[in-house]
Amino acid sequence: MVVDDASPDGTGKVADELAAADPQVRVLHRAAKEGLGAAYIHGFRVALEDGYEVIGEMDADGSHQPEQLPRLFAALADADLVIGSRWVPGGSVVNWPWHRLLLSRGGNLYTRALLGIGVRDATAGFRLFRRTTLETIDLDTVQALGYVFQVELAYRTLRAGLRVREVPIEFVERVRGDSKMTPEVARESLARITRWGLAERRRRG
Repeated sequence: MVVDDASPDGTGKVADELAAADPQVRVLHRAAKEGLGAAYIHGFRVALEDGYEVIGEMDADGSHQPEQLPRLFAALADADLVIGSRWVPGGSVVNWPWHRLLLSRGGNLYTRALLGIGVRDATAGFRLFRRTTLETIDLDTVQALGYVFQVELAYRTLRAGLRVREVPIEFVERVRGDSKMTPEVARESLARITRWGLAERRRRG
């Protein structure tokens, strides 16, 4: 399933052509760009309605390699959410500049410290969920629609007492296009994680 969030670069047209040639490809077209999280939630809901027991997510720019999906699927045998992780032993990133490495590692370290979770790559977007996981964490009340959406779903999964596993992947920087990770997006993510962290400390007393 390809979720086209009203992309202006022709992604939707290319996806439609692929779907016309392959019945296993499905395209969802959204009317407006509402953020990464909103697009994923739309896709998740359609997959849940269609009865899928395992629902995955991955970037469509070539950074996430489908050849590594079997590794994630095998780990789902004793987990409720599996994350393809860049920052566990065996994981790696190819062709990232130093400032992207610093931003990702630093952001994940801040997330672990503030939220008190053990996930080393909470911002990763290569994941497999059991349908029961998505049903348990209540997608209707998810707050984040930008990149911090990934953190929120991992955090909600752990808060619900479910099992999260990370498996190492090789993440390859895209060869075309530009990252949507801007300073504004980073600040919004930092602000939300800080609010969640403070709320977690109040909850724990």
